[in-house]
Amino acid sequence: MAAAAMSLPPERASELRELIQRQLLKMDVHGRIREVLAETIREELAPEHQQLSTEDLIKALRQRGIVDDVMKELKFVTDVNEKERTSASKPSTHFVAREPPVLKKTNIDPTRRYLYLQVLGGKAFLEHLQEPDPLPGQICSTFTLCLHFRNQRFRSKPVPCACEPDFNDGFLLEVHKDSLGDGSKMVDATTMLSICDPVHMVLIKTDTFGETTLVASHFLEWRSVLAAENGITNIAVELLGVGSESKVSVGVLNIRLEMYPQLSKTLSPEITNTQFTLERQKTAEKERLFLVYAKQWWREYLQIRPTHNTRLVKIFAQDENGVNRPVCSYVRPLRAGRLLDTPRQAARFVSVLGYERAPVIGGGGGKQEQWCTLLAFICRNKGDCEDHANLLCSLLLGYGLEAFVCVGTKAKGVPHTWVMTCGTDGTITFWESLTGHRYIHRPINPDDPPLVEQPKPLYPYRTIGCVFNHHKFFGNCQPTDAVEVCVFDLHDESKWKPMSGEAIKSVCSPGAASSVPPFPPLCASALDAAVTSNEIELQLRLLVSEHRKDLGLSTVWDDHLSYLLSPALAAYELERTTSISAGNEEFQDAVRRAVPDGHTFKGFPIHFVYRNARRAFATCLRSPFCEEIICCRGDQVRLAVRVRVFTYPESACAVWIMFACKYRSVL
Repeated sequence: MAAAAMSLPPERASELRELIQRQLLKMDVHGRIREVLAETIREELAPEHQQLSTEDLIKALRQRGIVDDVMKELKFVTDVNEKERTSASKPSTHFVAREPPVLKKTNIDPTRRYLYLQVLGGKAFLEHLQEPDPLPGQICSTFTLCLHFRNQRFRSKPVPCACEPDFNDGFLLEVHKDSLGDGSKMVDATTMLSICDPVHMVLIKTDTFGETTLVASHFLEWRSVLAAENGITNIAVELLGVGSESKVSVGVLNIRLEMYPQLSKTLSPEITNTQFTLERQKTAEKERLFLVYAKQWWREYLQIRPTHNTRLVKIFAQDENGVNRPVCSYVRPLRAGRLLDTPRQAARFVSVLGYERAPVIGGGGGKQEQWCTLLAFICRNKGDCEDHANLLCSLLLGYGLEAFVCVGTKAKGVPHTWVMTCGTDGTITFWESLTGHRYIHRPINPDDPPLVEQPKPLYPYRTIGCVFNHHKFFGNCQPTDAVEVCVFDLHDESKWKPMSGEAIKSVCSPGAASSVPPFPPLCASALDAAVTSNEIELQLRLLVSEHRKDLGLSTVWDDHLSYLLSPALAAYELERTTSISAGNEEFQDAVRRAVPDGHTFKGFPIHFVYRNARRAFATCLRSPFCEEIICCRGDQVRLAVRVRVFTYPESACAVWIMFACKYRSVL
């Protein structure tokens, strides 16, 4: 059916999808499936605890005739598709179903506890009060809800931005996962009450150009369901804004929580509320003690040298919700599974996540501080330099390196953060998280006589105030904070003032304080590199042809020459990741053969981290070299363009574009 749906024009496909969705709602299929699910789990809960597969559930639904009912009601869909299939004359060489299947095979294990979280619409998103309803097939701004709970990630279907956004999604969250000991025992309500991990919900807005904005970041306390009658509760969750608007309401989500299988015994609301109060008090006390310690540490630091008060020593930083958290809590060893193979590849991944300074409302020109939680950063796919440095440091720690985030300044005193690794042989390497560049640090000895040749620093960093990771924090107390003369012997307390590891652990280790959110796992890219490359390339060809037409020039494309540009783009990306250049000889040889005697070849490569062809083309035209190729005049002009998209985890990608032309040289 996916193949047939592909041949429908997008607006017809979305109309069909809406019809099906409406039909399913009308028949209350969700409700009926839920009844069968509960019944099946009850019936199949045999002592040998076998797994319930999707097939079992489908079989159960078939036996009760639900699947047949749906198919009968949707009979017209198959007829439409049959007609479309015969008329689809264009064969597709690289076929990809547009809509990723919503439900992968889910093994519902009847011995495990699940939390079924449904988002049933939103209201009071007043910023979108005036927004007209989108026409079918029209591109509009959308909301997407991203969830993280106990190492599981979920994403809602995008819905058009509106005052009452039409969210209608259900997520099955496994509560009994990972560390909860005895896998053979079904967890009861009391045990679950001790699981204080919240459901982290991040709301992202995507505009018509594909640009993303972080709208809200909310930690949902789900355990109220443990005291709800029949294990079901409906709550209205008020979402607050981010950054300077963290006290302003942006809208309300209607959420329904339900336990699977049903709890045999629920708790009383007094018990759950007492637990929440105790946790809050415990966290507040830990944070208060850490604050007392940090103030004492800072007083001691200032007593070493009064000028220390101008150094960038950062112990706390505000997150997207305006909450002050110790900087060490933003970093944690993070393993990328099989998504990234090497530390350098990790650095490349972090560098292709978009860079955007935290927005400042009104004048003043000051830098609005906003260190994002990891989920908010990766779901939005862009962030400030601190977000990049925290993620890169976490990944390098995951690869077993001794990595730290450095807080300091670059040229003109601009505050900046970057990453440093300390080798076992004492080598200090700086990693620039925004570019992926690496620099070896060789300190200048200010006491050397003038004739001694000093190393010339290649890195852009000027001063350094402190370095930290998930369990260490050091303030720079050397006579000067200039990076070029800095000695990174972190064990020497006369150069670096350490903070107590115990104090850091009390507020920054996972589970120590509920204000420190657990790290989500990284997800594989959902982009298809070949399809995306083709799409951008076709759009660029159209844009070039239109641009030349406006100049009164015709355009003849040379497909062979375009294909020959591929190896160069692959070599550029390889060089960015590994610092190794390879394959240039073959590329040059192929181009020489493709360009006859008496002809001239010109090529221009350029690199982007976004997929908007129009925006990329506008940037290319600003380069005189590229403009010269695109607007090339002459005899026998042939143009070529090649796009190669390299996908990375999440929705990060590196987009390489090469424009080229060949023409007969006229003397």
